[in-house]
Amino acid sequence: MTQPSPPVPVTLLTGFLGAGKTTVLNRLLHDPAAGRIAVVVNEFGEAGLDHDLIESVAEDVVVMPAGCICCSIRGDLAKTLSKLIVRRKTGALAFDRVVIETTGLADPGPVHHTLLVDPVLAPDYALDGIVTVVDAVHGASTLDRHGEAQAQVAMADRIVLSKTDLAEPSTLALLTARLDRLNPAAPRLTATRGAVPPGTLFGLSPLRAPMAADQALEWLAAPPPDPLAGLSGLSLPQRGPAMDLALASHHAADDRIASASIVLDAPIPAAVFDFWLDTLVALRGPDLLRVKGIVHIEGVPTPFVFHGVQHIFDPPVPLTGAAQGDTTSRIVVIARDIPRADLAASLEVLRLPPAPAEAEGGMTLQTPGMPL
Repeated sequence: MTQPSPPVPVTLLTGFLGAGKTTVLNRLLHDPAAGRIAVVVNEFGEAGLDHDLIESVAEDVVVMPAGCICCSIRGDLAKTLSKLIVRRKTGALAFDRVVIETTGLADPGPVHHTLLVDPVLAPDYALDGIVTVVDAVHGASTLDRHGEAQAQVAMADRIVLSKTDLAEPSTLALLTARLDRLNPAAPRLTATRGAVPPGTLFGLSPLRAPMAADQALEWLAAPPPDPLAGLSGLSLPQRGPAMDLALASHHAADDRIASASIVLDAPIPAAVFDFWLDTLVALRGPDLLRVKGIVHIEGVPTPFVFHGVQHIFDPPVPLTGAAQGDTTSRIVVIARDIPRADLAASLEVLRLPPAPAEAEGGMTLQTPGMPL
């Protein structure tokens, strides 16, 4: 019996207008080490500038109609990917992965949804990761003005800093502090004229069975590296009253995005976990940018990793290589327009034990409900 082919990994390349996504993509396509890539470009406007830049170095480029990938042409995205996979299966095209370059105004969430729930695409494609390009010169001011830019950073698996050679050290320090707050778990790279090692943009999703425990832990809480590493002559300025005031001001501007996490030593009762997750999604699903974690459930010998965007969740993946006797669960929630205190309070529901119901012999939770 022929084994089905593994799904084609899909990288979502996002970032706000002018961040340098196309420059990063073009350098990637020029690099033979990147492998065979099919590119889906979503144009915004009629000029078709991205198409002109990319077409000369990649034959397998599909330029989608003008519009935003997150809304008006979501159906066209599914059709485009379907056509690509048919051409691949028939031998008309040879590619190992797909890169989707979104518009600067795009929300990455619906692309994730399309890959998971579309009955035609789901068997053949899997989201490999979200890469967000951030302009080191204008990034902080862009985050101040645009909630879309904040969401793109918060949802990223990897952040690429562009134009660092043009940014003042103090400007870069402010931006670094903003990124620390919006998405401390996403490792960062510095693009040199758009170039980054190709392997660093791929293989970002740990949701592949079997998954190793160390990989899952890194995915949940990787410390951000120094974005100035490797740039001679540049260093972060010393913190002082002026810098602290500036950082506080910028922190206040990020109030739309908040994150919270919890570590639980004991296994979670299944009823408690299901109640927490179902209620969170029902109450605030559209505002959940990412929910991810390593979970030990009572009575289940193998822990699993789960991941969701808004109300759509990837199938859970068993965790391998966990330390013997370790039953620690770790969960992270990144959300929009939900105060961090409320996120933290909702996670505390996971500490509540189920109690026998007085009637019907069922189980209930000793909680007045979620604070959202």
